Amino acid sequence: MTELPVHHEPPIYRRIADRLRDEILSGVLRDGDRLPGENAIMAEYGIARATARQALAVLINEGLAVPRRGSGVYVRLFRPIRRHGSRRLSREQWGQGRAIWDSDTRGRPYTVDEVRIERVPASEQVARLLDSDEVWVRRRRYSVDGRPVQLAVSHFPADLVEGTAVTLPDTGPGGAYARLGDLGYSPVHFTEEVRARMPQPSEARLLDMPPGTPLIVVARIAYAGGGVPVEFNEMTLDAASYVLQYDFDA
Repeated sequence: MTELPVHHEPPIYRRIADRLRDEILSGVLRDGDRLPGENAIMAEYGIARATARQALAVLINEGLAVPRRGSGVYVRLFRPIRRHGSRRLSREQWGQGRAIWDSDTRGRPYTVDEVRIERVPASEQVARLLDSDEVWVRRRRYSVDGRPVQLAVSHFPADLVEGTAVTLPDTGPGGAYARLGDLGYSPVHFTEEVRARMPQPSEARLLDMPPGTPLIVVARIAYAGGGVPVEFNEMTLDAASYVLQYDFDA
């Protein structure tokens, strides 16, 4: 006689998390709404505080909610940015004075802050990639719809960009690639590597990331004609905020 499989009901904290998740994904709870607190969940289900905390932790670790110290846990929904790998870097984009980020955001408001620019000795890796012992470094943070989504650190050969707008906070229409073009070093080829990892504490703070959310790290080298490297850029993306799109022919 064949025994029927036994279906175990999921633990109570999972059932609570499932209900709240359904309410978030169905739109009953919207971005920025406060989730029921531990006390409310304890009273409704007759459970211990640790169990209520476990239920909320499930949603936090899934990136659907974020805790705010002393205030509670809030829904964290965000329409992902579609980052089109080739379209955003086309000469048609920056060559006509448009920012690369205009391609990413498609009309959504974005800001750039935490901008720091300095000339420094190149690390061993960067010196090898750019064939330069000193580099100008541009560090910045990007926010979309008021939410931090990316950190970027660009390196340029120091002798190439010294005294140009590449070393200024505002690089002008078309950004740094347009300014490289003004120097006769328009990028003609890009190489990108993509990997994932968990954030360091400083990265999690700058990107306001909830626990359990990974990063996407994109490392890009821009080459001018003749294979001359003109930029190395490492971009650190909140994985919950992005969709990476790459088109190619078979």
